[in-house]
Amino acid sequence: MHTTNDAALLELLEQDPQAGLAAVLDAYGGMINAIVRRVLPDAAEDAEECVADVLVAAWRSAPQLARGHHSLKGWLCVTARNTAITRWRALRRRQAVPLDEALAGDWLLSPQPTDAEDTIQALVDAMDEPDRTIFIRRYYLLEPSREIAQALGMQEHNVNVRLSRGRDRLRRQFTALQKEETRYANAL
Repeated sequence: MHTTNDAALLELLEQDPQAGLAAVLDAYGGMINAIVRRVLPDAAEDAEECVADVLVAAWRSAPQLARGHHSLKGWLCVTARNTAITRWRALRRRQAVPLDEALAGDWLLSPQPTDAEDTIQALVDAMDEPDRTIFIRRYYLLEPSREIAQALGMQEHNVNVRLSRGRDRLRRQFTALQKEETRYANAL
């Protein structure tokens, strides 16, 4: 679900990309940078490139995002995480795999979320608090349970229990949605 600010940012991205990218960077640049730096703490130049890649992906996806039902912030979190993980994997492969083999493989993956990731993001967006915040901090921002517990004034054990129960709930909801989609597709 878009906030009024997100809708305005997406409209600005479509109408004036340069101003739109600057506005997205002002609004969400710190968050994007934090996510990327958590995955790539020792690769400053690669982290900067990832942030730029996320912004380019937002610009390219602005029309679809404007029509979508997901939050821009959530989409940026997922895209930043996926882009940083893809870059981290590429860096690791470059160090371990000879150049000839690296060039032969398809190791540059698209930072665009899959349909399954979109569905999971929608299910996480629909969670009640504090579960939504816990899930976003743990699985999108890659924060350890101890940091989440300190930030939310909870015990680490309680955060871990909420994560475990939340994963089970997400698994059941996701499976039910997949079965529903299969039934619908078979009915056609």
